[in-house]
Amino acid sequence: MSLRPVKQMLHPRTVQDGDGVTLNRVFSHGEVELTDPFLMMDHFVNDDPENPMPGFPWHPHRGIETITYILEGTMQHEDSLGNNGMLRSGDVQWMTAGSGIVHQEIPRPEESTLMHGFQLWANLPAADKMMNPRYQDIPAPEIPEVTEDDGSRARIITGDFRGKTGPVTGIVTNPSYVDIYLPPGVERSIKIDLQKNAFAYIFQGSAVFRGASHPQAVMTEYVNEKGTADAVPSLPVENRSLVLFDTGDEIRLRSGEQGVRFLLISGQPLKEPVAWHGPIVMNTQEELYRAFEEYRNGTFLKHRKP
Repeated sequence: MSLRPVKQMLHPRTVQDGDGVTLNRVFSHGEVELTDPFLMMDHFVNDDPENPMPGFPWHPHRGIETITYILEGTMQHEDSLGNNGMLRSGDVQWMTAGSGIVHQEIPRPEESTLMHGFQLWANLPAADKMMNPRYQDIPAPEIPEVTEDDGSRARIITGDFRGKTGPVTGIVTNPSYVDIYLPPGVERSIKIDLQKNAFAYIFQGSAVFRGASHPQAVMTEYVNEKGTADAVPSLPVENRSLVLFDTGDEIRLRSGEQGVRFLLISGQPLKEPVAWHGPIVMNTQEELYRAFEEYRNGTFLKHRKP
């Protein structure tokens, strides 16, 4: 086993998107090489009953996949293919935009004024940019969960984790997406595929990640698999922090006094050129220009509602 150290820590910046939605943008354009094949991640939280979260009116996508994970609340989605449905607490939607789709996502405050969740964008390789659009809508009961005697638990959206496999399948970059909770003071090692880029986003509590080349790292001791104590540089990480990992085949962390909950996400990097503007991501500026020209002249959609 080789410890995968923390190489960088980032904090979300506050932005507005859609119809005035205030978001925590965890990463975006500036981090593409670090997070490849993932492009962007937003963390949205609204718990003000007097001011429900506005939504994301009709807009196009091409060349990417959008992954929406609702922790609490209700979001209605509708698209140019005729799909119309609700995402509720615990649900996941993995939308492959491919050649092009136009959709909207609107919170339903009449069902719940609280909205809490994430949207992750995953890039598509050049060979699949123009694939047929598709959805994988996963209701909460279909997402497998691993629980352990110490109170730890994990929900597996895609990939393999501790003997269970997530329900999202057939994704080109072979991603892993797991929602993990550790109670206070729990030490855990988690295997990561050596070939994948990986990051963790802490959205509740805190933790110390073992192994770090970060300037804020401190020396800490932990008991290794042989039962002896090792001193390694470690990084304390607070709530709403993104941890980017270097190479290695496992991460190791210890949860803080309030425990920790985080998303652990990894995927096979594409290492391809990225031409990106707004909701469309292609490989060249010519392809990007063509996509927007098609959107303007009404030829953007290659697949329409029957």
